Parts: sequence; C-alpha cells; structure tokens
Amino acid sequence: MDIGRKIVLTGGAGLVGQNLILTLKQKGYERIVSIDKSAANNAVIRKLHPDVTVIDADLAEPGAWEGEFHDAGALVLLQAQISGLAYPPFVRNTLQSTERELAAAKRCHVPYLVHISSSVVNSRADDYYSRSKRAQEDLVRKAGLKTVILRPTLMFGWFDRKHLGWLARFMARAPVFPVPGNGRYIRQALFELDFCAVIAACLEREITGEYNVSGLERVHYIDLIRMIKEASGARAPIVRIPYRLFWLLLRAYALIDRHPPFTTQQLEALVIPEEFEMIDWPGMFGVAKTPLREALMRTFRERPYCDIVLAP
Repeated sequence: MDIGRKIVLTGGAGLVGQNLILTLKQKGYERIVSIDKSAANNAVIRKLHPDVTVIDADLAEPGAWEGEFHDAGALVLLQAQISGLAYPPFVRNTLQSTERELAAAKRCHVPYLVHISSSVVNSRADDYYSRSKRAQEDLVRKAGLKTVILRPTLMFGWFDRKHLGWLARFMARAPVFPVPGNGRYIRQALFELDFCAVIAACLEREITGEYNVSGLERVHYIDLIRMIKEASGARAPIVRIPYRLFWLLLRAYALIDRHPPFTTQQLEALVIPEEFEMIDWPGMFGVAKTPLREALMRTFRERPYCDIVLAP
C-alpha cells in the first residue's frame, strides 16, 4: 500500500492506537485519521502528533465521522469494550460500533480492513469480553471486505492503563503486591510495538487471512510480576494469597469503583490453565521480536512515553 494513502483508525486513542500512530509515523505515513470518543485520550494524540487528524466521536452513533471513510486506503478496526460489570456496554461499544463502521466502509468502498481481534476468541473463558469479541469477528467476516484478522494475546507497552501498566502502578504504591493462588499460570505477553509492526506489515502488503499473534515467551504469571517489579523499580514484596480471597477483594472494590481496572471475570480468565498457538509471526510478517525483558524495560523506563497514562 502506498504510504501516502489515508489510514483510518477507529478507537485510535487506546493502547494499540497510540502505539500504532507512533509506528506508522516512523514508517512515513502522513495521512492518519483517528476516531475515538475519549476526549482525554484524543488530547494525548493531539499533543504528541499535531499532524494527525483526530475526531471526537461515539462510533456507535451516526455522525460526520463516517465521511472520513471516503478515499481511505485502509481501515484499522481497534475499538472494543475491554472490561465492565455489565454486558450492555460491550454490545454498544464493541458490536453496535462495529456494525456502523462496516456499513460505512462498504458505502465508501474502503479497499482493505485490519481487524484487531483477541486471543480470547480461542479461549475457554466465557466472559463479557470474550463473548463480544467472538461476535465482533463474525460481523467482520460477514462484511465481505478484503480483511486480515489479528488475534493478539495479552498486550503491554506504553500508554497502558490496564493490564501490566496498572499492575506496575499498583505495585509502586502498595505496601505488598498480592498474587492470586500459586501464580503458576502461563502468560504469553505481547509487546505492543511488536504487534504494531505486524499491523504495519499488513497495511504495506495488504495481507489477508486470520492469524493468532501470541507472545513467543511463555512465562508463569508470578515470574512475569517479578520481571515487572525489576523493570519498574517497585519495592513492594510479592505475596501469594488464596484465590477466593482475591476474588472477594475485587468484588468489594467494584462496589466503590464504577470502572475497575481489573474485574472478577478477568481474574477467572487469568487463572484458566491454557496456552495459545505460537506461529512464526516475525518470519511471516518480516518484523523483529523484542525479548520480553527488554520490552518491559522499554515500557517502564523509556521516556517520554512511559510516563503517559491513558484515561478510562
């Protein structure tokens, strides 16, 4: 694909979008449009990238944003509800928004779509997030567009409000860091910049198909926590606590926080003993893999991006 063509990112102010904009700009893309409803996170893009077109819009609602699909060379579908205590926000922010975007893409004859799905569609987990992501994939497949579907595992990197970023910030201020159970469940964390390099390769070559893009280093959760502690410089001791007690603490926290960064459903998914397919995505997409320890060091120490935390 010609780097002079317009690239539209829906949900572009989130974790993947913020890193993808950095990646695309480094590759010379100049016509980048990001559409997102988070005013605070859109402000981050505007400050870092004044040359990027940023549109404040709720993708589940009709609006002028749909006109940005005209003359677009590609659409990168990023938006999704990640966590929540009820299912309706997942329906609205993942499924209804996707239906509206796909309809606009077909009306405007967008020639190529990159859909960011998730490894949870292949998981045994049955929570709001996994259900909505499976349904979202079905919508994308039925749209009839030239498409690639990418399913990343747990991602981490700059701008991470949830996941490993939240864990590191909690570790920095808590007297102890609790780990549910024995902590020996496998994680396959994927560095965000590596994943964005895969997306960029898809845009450049208009790759089609469905790919499980997993972290290539299997590590137990408790060992990953130890690596985060080292990379972030936190001092809190790591303490194992019974799973049931951890679950009850999360349930109690959800009573006082309407947008908890970690929910009981996510805890239940965390401890499922499963591993995800590992393909040779560095070779297939022609990108370099960053070693896990190096990626964590970059995430928590490389300024200015390591200091930026996105809004809920």
